[in-house]
Amino acid sequence: MLHKPWRRVAVATAGLLALTLISACSEDPGESKDLSENRVGAMEKYGVGDQFKATEALSFSTLYNNHTFYPLKEDWLFWSELTKRTNVKIEPVAVPLSDYEQKRSLLIGAGDAPLIIPKTYHPQENAFVSSGAILPVSDYLDLMPNLKDKIAKWNLKPEIDNLRQSDGKFYLLPGLHEKPTQDYTVLVRTDIMQELNLATPKTWDDLYAVLKAMKAKYPNVYPYSDLFSKPNPTGALLNILGSAHGTQAGWDYQHATWDAAAKKFHYTGASDQYRQMVTFLHKLVAEGLLDPESFTQTDDQARQKLANGKSFVVTGNAQTLVNNHRPDLAKTLPNAKMAKIPLPVGPAGEINPFPRLENGIMISTKARESKNFVAMMQFIDWLWYSDTGLEFARWGIEGTTFTKDASGKRTLNPGVDFLGLNPKAPKHLQKDFGFQNGVFAYGGSPDLVRGFFSPEELEFQKVMDARTPRVVPPPAPLTDEEREQVSLWETPLKDFVTQNTLKFALGQRPLTEWDAYVAELKAKNSEQYIDLVNKAYERFQKNNG
Repeated sequence: MLHKPWRRVAVATAGLLALTLISACSEDPGESKDLSENRVGAMEKYGVGDQFKATEALSFSTLYNNHTFYPLKEDWLFWSELTKRTNVKIEPVAVPLSDYEQKRSLLIGAGDAPLIIPKTYHPQENAFVSSGAILPVSDYLDLMPNLKDKIAKWNLKPEIDNLRQSDGKFYLLPGLHEKPTQDYTVLVRTDIMQELNLATPKTWDDLYAVLKAMKAKYPNVYPYSDLFSKPNPTGALLNILGSAHGTQAGWDYQHATWDAAAKKFHYTGASDQYRQMVTFLHKLVAEGLLDPESFTQTDDQARQKLANGKSFVVTGNAQTLVNNHRPDLAKTLPNAKMAKIPLPVGPAGEINPFPRLENGIMISTKARESKNFVAMMQFIDWLWYSDTGLEFARWGIEGTTFTKDASGKRTLNPGVDFLGLNPKAPKHLQKDFGFQNGVFAYGGSPDLVRGFFSPEELEFQKVMDARTPRVVPPPAPLTDEEREQVSLWETPLKDFVTQNTLKFALGQRPLTEWDAYVAELKAKNSEQYIDLVNKAYERFQKNNG
């Protein structure tokens, strides 16, 4: 969540390509192979709440997404303490954040991938299933008691089932959230709003009115100039704007969206909801309220415009607000103030769009042949899914980086900063200690996830908690043959939707050509795509109703 500001988590809707509700007996690890030769280093008795510690020193190679904000350091306390607690050493295979997905694909394709492959967003794992390069992790859930416990306690079975493939198994161990914690929203210069006597906008129409007032006062400014133009133009803005309109766009884009009223899927980029979103986006650009360079400029260019008073509004989250925009403004416009506003409400109503599954872990198939396989799965279960492991990855070491009172409330030590909680502290939780690292820290209960939140951020979450969670779509499992077919359609379709979204927004293509655009989508097999998905949905209902 907070640690990955340039990418939204993939939503559960992507699971329409997955099979669901296969009986639990298919997830018995004994179904695959006898594990008696793969237990070296494993604990004989390991259950919920147990501290995992390998019975001999082990090491596991792990693909490591090297974040520019907290570059990898070999002397982080995270590494040494992890080994102290678990008797396991992680061997990171570091890849720059900007090249992570491409490098991951190359390593897996060449058979050189590390054993543990984190930071994978569903449905990215689909590309590696048919080759047999990654493990069907659902076969080994009995080795992961903490994961199973949280799925049961937090009623996550519908979300988990949406990860399943055509063989009934799933190949990704996702980060689990007890409750959705929406982070991305609109960040606004509140001092400008106060100057113009403007109330905090509740809806996108209210925000439009705010932008109009800003433009009237400052005609030479584009009030909204956005970041995140890569890999999708304004991916974050389209993400939150799309969800407000009941569709999926930007980072969130998936080809099929569930229509609960009609009880069928429709093609996202051709839907009325998508058209309404594009129409609103076009209006912002046409009236000079959204900077047209938002679709192409670098993040640094967008930050500079905001810092120099050339814009007042940007899409972001708590981390970009605290780590980037407020420090930028403090240097150039020291009287400026900026804040997150609750996610503006659109035609879809007051929803909380954040999914409860986050990015997750793939396991290389070659790990299954290791004599230490069972120990590795126990280790993963402890670090990513146990209460103790989750606390360790996020907060660090009690007494060193945080304290805990009698009620269990955690407080960051005053000598350690994170998200601006202790801005004058000499140490930073991520940069100097390696905790709150996006490779290892995601998911958890609200008290764990939100423990770092400022009163300002907790107020934001209070508003979002009162909203209706996003509906988990039903499964629509494709057969292998169907998946092979749609894989030929997906990239051309998505590229075409992205290109025309940009053209409509910028006025390079008139909105009067929407019907022609939909016809062009049909010529690229959008209807055939959706027909397959809906047939898969109906087939599942018939077989499992």
